[in-house]
Amino acid sequence: MPIRNWFIYTAVAFIAIIFMGLREFHMLQLNGYKTPEHSWWMKKNFKRYIPNIVMLIAAVVLWLLYPKVSYDFSDILTVLIALIVMTLVNIGFIIAYRPGKKFKKPLVYTARMKRMLTTFFILIALILVGAFFSSGRTADAKNLYHNGKIIGIPNSGTRFESYLPFLLTSLALYLTPILVPLSNIINKPIEKAVQNWYINDAKKKLADMPSLHKVGITGSYGKTSMKFYLSELLSSKYETLKTPESFNTPMGVTITVRRDLKPTHEYFICEMGARRVHEIKELCDIAHPHDGIITSVGPQHLETFKSIENVVNTKFELADSVQAAGGKIYLNGDNELIRAKAPQYKNAVTYGLREDNDWRAADISVSDRGTEFTVIPPEGEHVRFSMKLLGEHNVQNVLGAIAYAAGTGIPLEKLVLPVKRIAAVPHRLQLLDKGGGLTFIDDAYNSNPSGCRAALSVLGLFDACRILVTPGMVELGEKQEELNFEFGQEAAQSCDYIVLVGKAQTVPIYNGIKDAGFDMECVYVADGLNEALDNVRAYQTDKKKVVLLENDLPDNY
Repeated sequence: MPIRNWFIYTAVAFIAIIFMGLREFHMLQLNGYKTPEHSWWMKKNFKRYIPNIVMLIAAVVLWLLYPKVSYDFSDILTVLIALIVMTLVNIGFIIAYRPGKKFKKPLVYTARMKRMLTTFFILIALILVGAFFSSGRTADAKNLYHNGKIIGIPNSGTRFESYLPFLLTSLALYLTPILVPLSNIINKPIEKAVQNWYINDAKKKLADMPSLHKVGITGSYGKTSMKFYLSELLSSKYETLKTPESFNTPMGVTITVRRDLKPTHEYFICEMGARRVHEIKELCDIAHPHDGIITSVGPQHLETFKSIENVVNTKFELADSVQAAGGKIYLNGDNELIRAKAPQYKNAVTYGLREDNDWRAADISVSDRGTEFTVIPPEGEHVRFSMKLLGEHNVQNVLGAIAYAAGTGIPLEKLVLPVKRIAAVPHRLQLLDKGGGLTFIDDAYNSNPSGCRAALSVLGLFDACRILVTPGMVELGEKQEELNFEFGQEAAQSCDYIVLVGKAQTVPIYNGIKDAGFDMECVYVADGLNEALDNVRAYQTDKKKVVLLENDLPDNY
């Protein structure tokens, strides 16, 4: 085959490589740059790679069959056209999944991403350079035809090799999903060195502020809400910094410290997240918290934690760190898994609704306008609080924040106004009035059984047409089907209409709803969120419509 044909094919293939590479890097980024997690995701979504597998097999078959075809120009052109058509078909599949506006969280070209892209394109370039130079081995074959007529028959070895440049280009294209995580593996020593430099710089900055009081917050759920609530209360007296949004990873904490921490800050609230064993310890080794709060322990991220025991032990790595530092660990005493572990910590302070907690909330009054409750401290006067937040579960988190803030020396009476000012954290039971008789309860960040039950309880407070929109829960390991089935049963008791998003992953919820005896005429299964919301708007009812948006799956689902 003339070398110009290889250039034509390579140009088309390179376009496909760019599209496919960006798609894979986007998913790798959403998977936290963790190669094992990304590999698990690839295995779970293997259907996305079927076109690649088919095209790669076709390319190899052409390679094996090529010695048997003639060197007539039309035969050569047929092979080239076949390769280009295969590549264009693959581009069609790739474009359908390209990182674009349809994603909630688009690909971000961070410094790390740029380094990985550089490594990736070096790998591609090496393969293509090898393909180019391999074409030199077929110089004799290229002269075996003239004006479409055979003028000689090369030996079979040369015929075999003449397809090699095209095969190598095909390998670069169809193995791109493998080359992306390979780039991440190659860069691992570099990334580790870069991260260590930034982390050590953050540690030095923290060490240079000995008067700064550091508070770690972790939990299977509720930690972000607790962080916002505690920040509101502490800020009424102290200069306070909190990690923003969901910055709860080592680099998230490091960025916050290096970028935002000022000498004037008195308290630093550090949210700590984990998907694997010992990741809380890793965060504690950076922040060295004086005190800590554990909001909950439950079946979340079981696909990476493997067992609930690992979840418990990892969350309590914060308690271990705090106890070693001589500080206090505040524990949600209503959580059974936490209660079982609490006696191991002499510095523990429990809070919750149960009577045997150190800090207790009682006389709770909940309506669709907010919540009132009485705080009963270990000693001292009872104080009545009111807040705009909905539901008893929010009382737990606010109570924990009150207990900690009071422990810093703020009188309970001085916390009444800050509690009133607390607003719902975005996407966590956030009430959004859209007008026209339509209200949304945005609970898109919840994806755990306890949070789903709490959200359904809040939905039940409203005298309205109650509608649930959900794709269900993920990352629950072997219990995912069972817990989604139970979610469906519970939803059937609280809703007038239920709209499920996604036909595949919502089957257990659908079965749970049906098992509960719900009117299945009032259940709709949509392909996507926009279709689901269109269906909600189409419901005809005399009552105001209150729509609970429960969980919003990330782009890699």
